[in-house]
Amino acid sequence: MLPALVFLIIVTQLPFVATVVFSFTRWNALNPGNRGFAAFDNYTAVFADPAMRSSVLTTVLLTVTVVLVSLLLGLGLALLLDRSFRGRGIVRTLLITPFLVVPVASALLWKHALYNASYGLLNGALTWIWGLFGSDNPPQPDWMTDSPLAAVEVSLIWQWTPFMMLILLAGLQSRPGDAIEAARMDGASPFDIFRYLTLPHLRRYLELAALLGTVYVVQNFDAVFTLTSGGLGTANLPYTIYQTFYQAHDYGRASAQGVVVVLCSLVVATFALRTVSSLLREEVTR
Repeated sequence: MLPALVFLIIVTQLPFVATVVFSFTRWNALNPGNRGFAAFDNYTAVFADPAMRSSVLTTVLLTVTVVLVSLLLGLGLALLLDRSFRGRGIVRTLLITPFLVVPVASALLWKHALYNASYGLLNGALTWIWGLFGSDNPPQPDWMTDSPLAAVEVSLIWQWTPFMMLILLAGLQSRPGDAIEAARMDGASPFDIFRYLTLPHLRRYLELAALLGTVYVVQNFDAVFTLTSGGLGTANLPYTIYQTFYQAHDYGRASAQGVVVVLCSLVVATFALRTVSSLLREEVTR
């Protein structure tokens, strides 16, 4: 295990240590003569920056919306796929396809094939529907301009719903069948079985899906960069770090922003690991 551990430390921990060191450095490529030790000045600037606070609020709103809606849709799809019907394997494969698409390709698909005001599928569908009623003046909204944050959220929900569905489907298929059958024989309705048996059993899986989804969605950069380029109030934390590093060329402050984001992500990841550990302990005791 030692060679693998050394390799893992070199690949993952040394860059993070370097980022921590840079976060205490006054280092702006546009002012190379003013470079040196900055103590906590970068962190003070990070917490005092209005753009940073705005990006934190945007990140929280984006993450909560995407995770909750994806979780609800994933639960509904998992309940449907838990039933036996012809072609279930094909349907399951098609439903997990969005999660397999490269994130940048997914964002480009939504930007050009769906959201585009001139030739996108959404406005084309509105034109077709209005044409059925004899109207030549259908609404043609510019989705990314009128509702930029919602446009990003919808694309991410489409991408992350299959992830939630797979986790919850695994939870559904691990339910004790004898308890379900006994409840049916006692006259319990499908809603009662879901409320008193299925939902309590899925609690750990719901927590795991929500926590893992939160860890990944918080770090999302592709959709924001590709769809809106961080404009119109859609700049989240990763995009704000990108702006500080590649546009402002303030490497010290960008490193401080990255450290803050990593520490916040570690808090969420800790809860996720505890949930996974509890699930594994439950499986071992069965």
